[in-house]
Amino acid sequence: MALLLVRRDLSLAWRQRGQVLLSIAFFLLSASLFPFAIGPDPLLLGRLAPGILWVAALFAMVLSLERVFQPDYEDGSLEQLALSGLPLFLLVLAKALVNWLTGGLPVALASPLVALTFSLPAALYPVLLASLLLGSLCLSLMGCIGAALTLGARRAALLVPLLVLPLSVPVLILGVMAVQAEAVNLTARPYLLSMGALCLLLVPLTAFAAPAALRQALD
Repeated sequence: MALLLVRRDLSLAWRQRGQVLLSIAFFLLSASLFPFAIGPDPLLLGRLAPGILWVAALFAMVLSLERVFQPDYEDGSLEQLALSGLPLFLLVLAKALVNWLTGGLPVALASPLVALTFSLPAALYPVLLASLLLGSLCLSLMGCIGAALTLGARRAALLVPLLVLPLSVPVLILGVMAVQAEAVNLTARPYLLSMGALCLLLVPLTAFAAPAALRQALD
């Protein structure tokens, strides 16, 4: 049942792929503006690149969080899914996976293209990509909690970023430090492992907190 839900949401996302492309376009454009503002100094750009890329990716991924539950809530599908016998925690985790596949994953895969404009050494691309893949998964899980808590609220599109962005600071710090550590010939492994552990901790937390918020919104 959960896999069918994932396939259904991916099919809907493909039909409305303009929204997916919007997140990628926002990431590409926002990050690409910094070299024009900072200047062409490759040393300065290379030093600032991890932080800039991560912040731009973070804001791009937040754009997709409003779509996690809201469309199904508005057309009544969410209530039907809740009554279908599918455990709510599986519904939440399926939604988090779809959000990552349609939001975090495309942004992470696009990051090497933006890194070219910052003169970031090619040797750092794998670490940058790995950190964004893990970090975006953490953000999708956090985002499900935020989206569930604000479901049905007025101006939910503004409330979700206000909830998620402060919680995303540890992920942002770990992601940037992973790339910076690799840049100075240190290992990024501790930071990537910490991000992986954070993802594992967020899975049960999301599976517990988001369903509770959904029940309250559907009552």
